[in-house]
Amino acid sequence: MLIPHDTRIALDAVVDLVNTAPESEPPGDDPGDRHAGGPEDGLPDIAALYAFAERHLISGVGTLGEKDLGAVRDVRARFAEVFAAPDARVAADLVNRLVAAAGTTPQLTDHDGYDWHVHYFAPDASIADHLAADCGMALAFIIVAGEQERLRRCEAPDCGHAFVDLSRNRSRRYCSSRTCGNRLHVAAYRARRKEAAG
Repeated sequence: MLIPHDTRIALDAVVDLVNTAPESEPPGDDPGDRHAGGPEDGLPDIAALYAFAERHLISGVGTLGEKDLGAVRDVRARFAEVFAAPDARVAADLVNRLVAAAGTTPQLTDHDGYDWHVHYFAPDASIADHLAADCGMALAFIIVAGEQERLRRCEAPDCGHAFVDLSRNRSRRYCSSRTCGNRLHVAAYRARRKEAAG
């Protein structure tokens, strides 16, 4: 599946954003890492929102406040619904509503050393509308390509992180083969050895 560079960057931002939600974070080994028995929110405050914007090179962020944080958390919840959608029709409806609410204004741009690409957000858009428009259109690209089933959640029982399965045969089951996948393979191997030992 050939995905344009800017779409791939937007998909990475969607996945990272969805995985900041408390229900997406894997339980830690340290009980002190959690609040009220559940995982912490990966966007707990304005500083975390600025860090997210910097990590994903989101341009034109400006000054952020509590209103921005709440709006981004709302967009995050809408993206999580897309990952949970049972079929492409439901996913398309969710994306359509999200992108329409963001007031998309497609524009060609070649900023910061990147070749020509499309920004879907309006100039001076809020960070929430920026994410809803650009990342929503990246999800639309996946749906239009008939690949909605590539929007997945990790199958590790203690994880549930979102990811986009870009494997050739759509066979990826874990958010990370080095962590979740490897841990489950090791556990299965040990269980087989224990069973064989009787």
